[in-house]
Amino acid sequence: MTVLPHRITGPVPLVSTVDGVVRGTLEQGVAVFRGIPYAAAPTGPRRFRAPEPAEPWEGVREAVAFGPTAPKRPYSPPLDELLPDPEVAGDGCLNLNVWTPSPARTGLPVLVWIHGGALLHGSSAVELYDGAPFARDGVILVSVNYRLGIEGFGVLPDAPANRGLLDQLAALEWVRRNIAAFGGDPRQVTLCGESAGAVCIAALLAAPRAEGLFRRAVLQSGAPAALSPEAGRRTTELIAERLGVAATAAALATVEPAELLAAQSAVTSGGTPLTGGNSFQIVVDGELLPRDPAEALRAGAAAGVDLLMGSNSEEYRLWFVPSGLTERLSRLQLRLALLKFRVPRATVRTYRANRPAATPGELLGALATDLLLRVPLNRVADARGDGSGRTYLYEFGWPSPVRRLGACHALEIGFVFDTLDRPDTVALTGADAPQELADAMHAAWVRFAATGDPGWPSWNASRPVMVFGPGAPEVLCAPRDDELRGWAPYRRTS
Repeated sequence: MTVLPHRITGPVPLVSTVDGVVRGTLEQGVAVFRGIPYAAAPTGPRRFRAPEPAEPWEGVREAVAFGPTAPKRPYSPPLDELLPDPEVAGDGCLNLNVWTPSPARTGLPVLVWIHGGALLHGSSAVELYDGAPFARDGVILVSVNYRLGIEGFGVLPDAPANRGLLDQLAALEWVRRNIAAFGGDPRQVTLCGESAGAVCIAALLAAPRAEGLFRRAVLQSGAPAALSPEAGRRTTELIAERLGVAATAAALATVEPAELLAAQSAVTSGGTPLTGGNSFQIVVDGELLPRDPAEALRAGAAAGVDLLMGSNSEEYRLWFVPSGLTERLSRLQLRLALLKFRVPRATVRTYRANRPAATPGELLGALATDLLLRVPLNRVADARGDGSGRTYLYEFGWPSPVRRLGACHALEIGFVFDTLDRPDTVALTGADAPQELADAMHAAWVRFAATGDPGWPSWNASRPVMVFGPGAPEVLCAPRDDELRGWAPYRRTS
């Protein structure tokens, strides 16, 4: 870190970036810089463009508060009580935050956090994403805002696709240019994200333009996925139709953000990542993404990048339990859903035998979780088994007592960040979550960012998985492999 000779009431961290000097705050031995712009505000003519360089500034810029969040709406009830999603007003949503140890050090590993939220919600201002515990343990944490919804991922004929991904790419380029001034090593960058953030990272792993910007990657509860532009355009067209305008950037740019958000919410409400519905997805645009990320990774893309991947044992319960779907779904509805997903009958029998007391909703949730997460992540790990890059798998299994959520989606984040005491975390975990499990999980992420080895065997023929909870962390070989073998797309032969 470049600490300039400046004092007010005590040590004040200042850093000289390529765009100008920023002044942060010193918080319990951690220097924190919030709301630093990494690109120009995406407003006016820039609203649907690729990100453009930030405007340099004179003097010292205060970096003491989170920057504006991307235009979005809160989660719908009851998820709004479980997933707080703060909104910070303003136009310059392309900003990031940095937590770094103080006194200044050099050559530190860097973890860049990409938040989740179905490409519709979320921001770097969420309380449980506090980077102080990582900085305390010698890893610089950078968290990033990016455009969401139709402005970030709408498919338009007169605008570049995947604009939110392009934002993330611009943030990584900012890190490469500036992180040494904060004490970081630009050659030791780990990209880490959860849910939609992990899906974005899988796409960046397959994007030639991202090569060399990060050395390692963590995918939490998100697998490689993308649509064709034709399929991805459907949600954009429905929103434009509701607004009575053409599905073009030029036409949508005339719509006020609040009106656009209202139409977006109306079109995308009612679906979930497991049950489907109108949503925004990454698309194979032929430019940033020349091919489907899953195919690219299985074919050897990002061969030199170490991967840490995993999911939670009961991902589905975040959406199925609060909504009552676990009890409401009938056997007939289950049968129709299984036909839609083309689940083999033998596979259903295996899952049912392993869960004799499961309701139809719980059985569907377990099947959908594995189809969308465990199966594709295992396939990527298998494809990388030739030694092209170290690959590690984990499963998070500690069950939350809150609202019978169990080991649901997003529950692991507070353990990874070691922020169990934050109200945002307690909303999901309850007040008595095991600190020793957070100690183990956070330490594994720190080790991975620093060395590329989280502390258990890399993927091999025995298929080791580190299982975090419900008891002490332990490595299991090929857990629930009888279920994985039943999926036709998986076809494990070993």
